[in-house]
This record gives sequence, C-alpha cells and structure tokens, in this order.
Amino acid sequence: METVLVLAHVEADSALGKPALEALTAARSLGGEIVVGLVGGEAQAAADQIAGCGATRILTVTGDAFTQSRYCTDAAAAEALCRAAAAPIVIAPSTTRWARALPGVAYRLGGRVDTHAANLSVRDGAPAVTRWFYRQRMEAVLMRTERPWVMLVDPGCYAPWSGAPGTATVEAVAVEAPPCRTTVVGVRAPKADEQTIRPEADLLFVAGAGWTKKQADGAAHAAEAASLILGFLRAAKASLGGSKSLVDLSGEGEAVLPFMTHLNQIGQTGATPRHPKGLSTCCHGEEPHVVGWRFVNQRRAINLDPNCGWARGKADVLYVADAFEVMRKVNEMMG
Repeated sequence: METVLVLAHVEADSALGKPALEALTAARSLGGEIVVGLVGGEAQAAADQIAGCGATRILTVTGDAFTQSRYCTDAAAAEALCRAAAAPIVIAPSTTRWARALPGVAYRLGGRVDTHAANLSVRDGAPAVTRWFYRQRMEAVLMRTERPWVMLVDPGCYAPWSGAPGTATVEAVAVEAPPCRTTVVGVRAPKADEQTIRPEADLLFVAGAGWTKKQADGAAHAAEAASLILGFLRAAKASLGGSKSLVDLSGEGEAVLPFMTHLNQIGQTGATPRHPKGLSTCCHGEEPHVVGWRFVNQRRAINLDPNCGWARGKADVLYVADAFEVMRKVNEMMG
C-alpha cells in the first residue's frame, strides 16, 4: 500500500477537530505508511494529541497567516506539505476549509481529487474510494492511476481516532505566506441557543409545512409554532431540519417560521444529515424528503394522517396526533 498523507487544520483551541480525527481513522484503515500534515497558528499541541496514531512523520506549517481560513494561505500550506511528504495518496476531512482549497492544490500538483468519500478500501493493493451520487441513490467505487490522489472524506463516515496523547516530534515546513486580498477582522456567530443547525446533535428535529397551515380552529398559528419548535431545540439541543415545502413558503407570501432557511432543508435537493435519531413533525414523509433521512438510524414521526408516507415503512414509530399538542406537552415535561 502506498504512503498516505493526512492533512488537518488546527482548531482555535489548538486541538484537532472530530472531522480530522475521522480522516485519520480512514487513512489508518488503508494499512500503509502514514504521514500527518498540520496547518495552523501553532501545531505542537495538536501533534501531541495524535502522538500515538502510528504516523512516521508529522509535518507542520505554522504562523499567524495560517490561523484563519483563506484559500491562498491554505492552498500554499497544503501544497508545501504535499511536496514535503511526497505521498501518492492525500486524505483530508471534507470541511469547508479543505473542500475549498484542496481541488486547486491537486491541480497545482498535477494530480486528481475526489470529494465526498464515504468509505476507503484497498482493492488489488490499490486504494479505492466509495461515494454516493444522485443524492445517495447510487453508490460508486472509484480507482485512479493518477498521483497524487487527493481524497476528501465526509464527516460522520468513520469513528474519530482516539488514543493516549504523548510528546510528538514535528518537522516544520517553511512556507512564505502569499499576498492575500482577504483580511479576517473577526467572527460573527449566533449564540449557542440560537444556532439551529447542529451536526453533532443526537437528535434531528424536522418541521414540515403543516406547522404554518390552518389548525383545528380554522386559523394559522405560526408564532406559536415557532415558539414550540425553538423551545424544544433549546431544551433538547437538537438540530433543526425542514421539508422543501416549508422552506419554500418564504417566497410564496405565506406565514413562515423566521428561523427556517434553505440551509435547513432535508431531502433530495437538501442535506443528508447523520444523526442517531430523528423526529419528523407535520411532514407527510414523501420520498424526495425521506431520502435525506438515509443515515438517520431511529426515525419517529408525528402526523394526523395515519396513511402518510411515514406509515409506509419509512418510520420506526408513527404517532397519530396533533404536533402542537404533543410538543406543548413535551416542552412542559422538559421544563
């Protein structure tokens, strides 16, 4: 098996994030020699974190210029690490930072890149990438002869590497930061209790268009729906998803949930999250939406229609009930 370079960027707390540790597990599964390349303001703490991973070399590119995510500096650092390692195979987590920079790096090196890898394996002594196409409806196994071959592994496909920290010996790779047009002046982020998309959450809560429709009293209660949903998200620390019907309502002049955007959309034209559990509410469970639940292990739904799509083998449990009444009671029980 060929030598594998694992690229990872150091997080703000000087440690490696979960996606990076998952990529390390993916690289170890191939069985070849492993070299790790780290990029960040400083990398010794991150190197010590993975000292026991079995890497033969740990290369680092450090400096203030490489702390922030920018294409020019990330590409320069990754290119230098790839040349220093001279590894035919390069594996990195599919974070926004690497997904933006590494395709350009592969072009600079005269190699190839494959994104959204779901599994890595060895066939006839050569690596192979398994990935999905057409919104997880088709699976393909890819093999290439071009080198270097850059592979971006989707988060959630592997268990993160875990091992005892130690004291690692690092090799610094000198890189002169290229001129940059982008200057990072700060970070604006919503408060933790206002964030609705939480990839690490144990529960996915999906809201359908039924929340904004007329209820039994003949009136719509969008404001109450928003309060019930946000109250549950805060109490359960759940991640919020939405059906296409709901996220499209904002352009149709109807009552909407103000915090719901197309980024929350789950399904064939939306996201395919990976949460252990999922709860669907006021959603009929049609196939274009349910395909986005492919990697949700335990599925439950609340719907007034006992013949909805969830009742046809798409959910483990279907509660035939009014979602407003159920969520009021649930929020009351959760305090």
